[in-house]
Amino acid sequence: MTEQIQQNAHATAPLPAFDPGSFWNRFSRNYAVLDDIRLHYVEGGAGDPILLIAGWPQSWYTWRHVMERLATSGHRVIAVDPRGIGDSDKPLGGYDLATVAHDLHRFAGHLGLTDNGALNVAGHDIGAWIAYAWAADWPDDIRRLALYDAALPGISPAGPGGIPDETTNVRTWHFGFNRLDDLPELLIRGRERPYLDWLFRTKARNPAAITPEDLDEYTRLFSAPGAMRAAFAYYRTLFNAGGLEQNRQRADKKLAMPVMAWGADGGVGNRLYTTMRDIADRVEGGVIEQCGHFPPEEAPDTVASQLAGFFGIDDWQSHTP
Repeated sequence: MTEQIQQNAHATAPLPAFDPGSFWNRFSRNYAVLDDIRLHYVEGGAGDPILLIAGWPQSWYTWRHVMERLATSGHRVIAVDPRGIGDSDKPLGGYDLATVAHDLHRFAGHLGLTDNGALNVAGHDIGAWIAYAWAADWPDDIRRLALYDAALPGISPAGPGGIPDETTNVRTWHFGFNRLDDLPELLIRGRERPYLDWLFRTKARNPAAITPEDLDEYTRLFSAPGAMRAAFAYYRTLFNAGGLEQNRQRADKKLAMPVMAWGADGGVGNRLYTTMRDIADRVEGGVIEQCGHFPPEEAPDTVASQLAGFFGIDDWQSHTP
């Protein structure tokens, strides 16, 4: 069964201000030390767990507004930095999706997130790649899977050949750039803030969603030792014949758990929904209108409402701050 709808992100509505004092009164930073890696995560609330996975060039922080809304509804909300992202360890290798999915399988067991049954999981951008691989490789871990604004490498149809139009070029140029050896680091090192600022301004429908303070945080993380190399390692490891084939093979068996897939009209549009419709048995979702590539920050109320409905959170609106 599939259901596709268009949803308006209400982009003209004021975006919520982030109050660090209030946030850190309810949430805490922690590290899970696994056998070979230390993963950073932020959690708050109590009840059935919800795990959120961020993408490039961001961290758990992309979910900050959504986390506050979900935690008020009687749920334990955890946002994790996968290996190489945010404040997690940045080893030299292990950026294939099978290894990263295995990290999160171990992470969930370490925190006891699956002790009482399967877990609700959401991912954005690279976080959606990781969440899909986790669901395909460890299906008993995940109860319901929500994905936001990503095309799945090796699975989503490639774009047309030839010279892309201007809009497509702005949205996709970095896939080729990021997988180049050494050159991205040579050009970006020492210029991390203007580089990230350009990415957020060009990929967001509402650039005000990323404030100067938010850009400070993302710059801090992206400038840390090893951070650029680790971030680009996802592209270098996946966008080759072996990495793409590994992901294609996952699609040979359809996901059985319910899936929600939302693209943004200023991002991948309908591609994520149509991709998941082909590789999962039960899919809902569609396109968020008036939104760019960063729905958790550009449309946090919309995303929180979608997740609450999909994950079966009762009476969410009465708890919304």
